[in-house]
Amino acid sequence: MSVQRNDWSLQRKGIIDQERHKERVRDAIKKNLGSIVSNESIILSDGKKTVKVPMRSLDEYKFRYDHQKKKQVGQGDGNSKVGDVIAREGSKQGQGQGKGQAGNNSGQDFYETEVDIDEIAALIFEDLSLPYLKEKAKQEVPAKTTKFTEIRRSGVMSNLDKRRSILENIRRNAREAGSAKIGNFKKEDLRFKTWEEDIRYESNAVVISMMDVSGSMGEFKKYIARSFYFWMVRFLKTKYDNVKIVFISHHTEAKEVNEEQFFTQGESGGTVVSSAYKLALEIIKERFPPKDWNIYPFHFSDGDNYYSDNDEAVRLADELIKTCNLFGYGEIGEEGASSYRRSSGALLSLYKDHLKNKDRFIGVRIDDKEDVYPALKEFFGKRGEKV
Repeated sequence: MSVQRNDWSLQRKGIIDQERHKERVRDAIKKNLGSIVSNESIILSDGKKTVKVPMRSLDEYKFRYDHQKKKQVGQGDGNSKVGDVIAREGSKQGQGQGKGQAGNNSGQDFYETEVDIDEIAALIFEDLSLPYLKEKAKQEVPAKTTKFTEIRRSGVMSNLDKRRSILENIRRNAREAGSAKIGNFKKEDLRFKTWEEDIRYESNAVVISMMDVSGSMGEFKKYIARSFYFWMVRFLKTKYDNVKIVFISHHTEAKEVNEEQFFTQGESGGTVVSSAYKLALEIIKERFPPKDWNIYPFHFSDGDNYYSDNDEAVRLADELIKTCNLFGYGEIGEEGASSYRRSSGALLSLYKDHLKNKDRFIGVRIDDKEDVYPALKEFFGKRGEKV
């Protein structure tokens, strides 16, 4: 095989490998969104732009050597793919778990990669929206989307299109020096992306976030609720400029709090769920009349409620559903629970059995951190007509 002098693709090998790696990272993120959404390093990132995320399905091609220095030959059948094992020392297979000698089967590798939070958010939010959004008397909520529409010779360096700039540099070198190679960059080689913001005004919308902070909400349950609301708030602020968000925390009593208090308040006391729904209805009546606002209440709890309050909680949940576009309830189980718990004290079973208006009610059960992402998709999946 001979390499021609004008075969400049070899000089771009590093760039090609970088682009391929970025694409593989993106694919790995998509495959692992369930675990990434609930990853503690992201939830506790404290506003950092990039975080390190462990991901499956991300591996680099490499040779594997015989470290035992034994003579052996591995030969494929001509149909091997990247990652296939061609030869393995020994023939006995070890056991993955249980008593006995340690096994020799390979485990699943996790690779830690640094990812921009905005890039993760874009993948998570691409299919999410406020469901059943209706046209109301007032339209004041601008929703904007950014589209890169053309390439120009001038612009800010953050919008530099590296690929097109390299191609222009190669073309100029080919014209001027007769050699298509990279180097001797000039200002005229640079190309910049430009964009347009498509802004359209949507109906007023308010999201009412309610969270159980009673003593039964342990560390796992509290973490699940905060994970969901972390991504929900980020989604709303990313996709909609002026959606209002109201925060309510409750135990036996409910109170409206600010965002910081909502995400940091500890757990204590008993549980009276109706107190949260009653406060939500009062806030709606005073500040967000349904004729002018799309209203979305969401509530997360472990399902344990003071027994004499269950009927009132169901009644007020029905009233919320009649008043609002959609009412979402998330019930958090014990960590690692494998099946749906159905007991007289679990609110989700009561809601499913006794709510009169179920067409705008969505209830989900969360027993594992990876259930947070499906819950987001369930609550904010596209449904109904979007204005």
